[in-house]
Amino acid sequence: MRVALDTNRLTDLFQGDAELADRLGECDEVWIPLIVLAEIKAGFYGGAQQQRNEHLLQRMLAKPTVGILLPARETAEHYARVFVQLKRAGTPIPDNDLWVAAVALEHDLLLITRDRHFERVPQLLRM
Repeated sequence: MRVALDTNRLTDLFQGDAELADRLGECDEVWIPLIVLAEIKAGFYGGAQQQRNEHLLQRMLAKPTVGILLPARETAEHYARVFVQLKRAGTPIPDNDLWVAAVALEHDLLLITRDRHFERVPQLLRM
């Protein structure tokens, strides 16, 4: 299984969600979209446990099945299509989440998230 993590689930993992850790351990590929990396690092800088969280992130990124997913030209195409789809339906989602959805769609990844607004993107695989 190939997955992408949303910020809220990465936060859950760093807070000790054992069930999620087990699930991710069974995955062939775990991707952290660049937008998620930026959001999580912003949380580190604003929080009281920056060094601890940075250490957890570095340990995670050292795993051979985990990587950072960078947006590309095709990501912009997915973003634009989904943006218009949601605008026409009157159901927009936050910009950063739209980027996360676009990169997950581009790479045909299952998005692991707690945000229900991703349900507005029916072509997005999510858990």
